[in-house]
Amino acid sequence: MPKNPTASLLTPARTASPRLLWLLGPALVAGVAYLDPGNVASNMTAGAQYGYLLVWVVVAGNVMAWLIQYLSAKLGVVTGQSLPEVLGRRLRRPWARRAYWLQAELVAMATDLAEVIGGAVALNLLFGVPLLWGGLITGAVSMVLLAVQNRRGARPFEFVIIGLMLVITIGFMAGLFLAPPDPAGVVSGLVPRFEDTGSVLLAASILGATIMPHAIYAHSSLARDRFGATSAETTEEAARVETSRIRRLLTATRWDVTIAMVIAGSVNLGILLLAAANLAGVAGTDSLEGAHAALAAGLGPAVATFFAVGLLASGLASTSVGAYAGAEIMHGLLHVRIPLLARRLVTLIPALVILGIGVDPTLALVLSQVVLSFGIPFALIPLVALTAQRRTLGVWVNRAWTTVAGIVASVLLIALNGALLWLVLTGA
Repeated sequence: MPKNPTASLLTPARTASPRLLWLLGPALVAGVAYLDPGNVASNMTAGAQYGYLLVWVVVAGNVMAWLIQYLSAKLGVVTGQSLPEVLGRRLRRPWARRAYWLQAELVAMATDLAEVIGGAVALNLLFGVPLLWGGLITGAVSMVLLAVQNRRGARPFEFVIIGLMLVITIGFMAGLFLAPPDPAGVVSGLVPRFEDTGSVLLAASILGATIMPHAIYAHSSLARDRFGATSAETTEEAARVETSRIRRLLTATRWDVTIAMVIAGSVNLGILLLAAANLAGVAGTDSLEGAHAALAAGLGPAVATFFAVGLLASGLASTSVGAYAGAEIMHGLLHVRIPLLARRLVTLIPALVILGIGVDPTLALVLSQVVLSFGIPFALIPLVALTAQRRTLGVWVNRAWTTVAGIVASVLLIALNGALLWLVLTGA
């Protein structure tokens, strides 16, 4: 790295590619949130129960997720602040900040619940570890990963999480090579439609697992931690250098988000297609344990083992990112900084209680994703509003079409949640 930071912004074009590559990473870490055990449970259940019906939900969710994650990262890059920090400064009344924090905290707890339970189920499938002990082991390993972030900084943490993402991808995609889906079924699944209340519930669960509120909060803080704050210098030369820096970072961010969403979207779609092609109509596949057993019976123990290893990596990686996001939410909104490891211990308790009292793990996973779905508007609407304000982003403010796309995504997500609530309450 050059001693003069300005030099890296003005280097010849021939050195741009490797330097641009080195800027990638924050979106890949945030993207792990799109590959957590809740995603696995929701997509696996959707494919097993409804075949290819909800393929369109996964695709639409991933497209919306690209826009949302880019806006979150842009906010962090341009302002040097996370979304919770910006909201903590804009919400003047203490009761408003506390109320907003409470709903965000509940969403973070639902996220943590899914991730710890997923890790516990994976350890049970692989080694026969009791679920409660599996939850404890998952929590302990996640604390080790968080210690890496605390002591080594953002970059080593990114390498660890990206490594786990590679394991997740291999684990969940391996089965598709042995039992590919029906192309006609995949195409038919791209037509938006529902079948009954259960399909709406699973659609909301898939979207809650795909567009996760804590990933929105986390990505802005990951970008802030990685790239630092905006320069406070006001000279013309400093302004020119800062503009060049931000432009370069936003270019890297678009590539970063695109790569992360392609990986996450492919894996999520792969999970649903694997279940649709091999588990549709098979008894007992409404649970992760049943799906694992059916994969072992239909495709062999190797595929089932890959699936379980992917689930374990998913739980370990996503619970670390979730704890990071929860700590940032508390700091930004309540102006309270709690050590990551201490927070990890506190948020581990609800998941251990669920495991200890014997609640069905897969049901808990799917319902936790529905809770996340209802938390999406509280993160998404402020994000779109803030990035559309010139006083917040200056010359980097959203273009009109970007704001319109954000509004459309918000309306669609809120409408789906409203339809879900109406169907459940009326018994339709």
